[in-house]
Amino acid sequence: MPISLTARDELTTGQVSNKLNFTVASQRLTLRELIRQRVHQEVSLYNLSTPEYFNGLVQPDETEATLNGYRLRQRRQIDWRKQAELALQAFEDNAFFVLVDDRQVESLDEIIEVEENTQVSFFKLLPLVGG
Repeated sequence: MPISLTARDELTTGQVSNKLNFTVASQRLTLRELIRQRVHQEVSLYNLSTPEYFNGLVQPDETEATLNGYRLRQRRQIDWRKQAELALQAFEDNAFFVLVDDRQVESLDEIIEVEENTQVSFFKLLPLVGG
């Protein structure tokens, strides 16, 4: 049974940079599946109207990071599968971590259980200046 969730993209400063309501197909899924479903839905929403900025979990190729999101040099459709692979690799590279109901999920293959009121937070880590 599909379940509606709200994902919050947060910085370690506590600032929320993006919120996305999305649906997952099952109550039990791996973090890998959760990320793929989230990315699929955020890219699908973007592709409906291709605005100037993409506000997603990770930066698509050929874009510039700005305060408003990722600015595409030329408006175009984004491939959700490629974007999902970038997101999964970013998780593996510690570019972000995920909390589900205040519990850190440490592996892409870890099974998580979600309900309508489950809170999912994606914390983007900022690289240190000069290192």
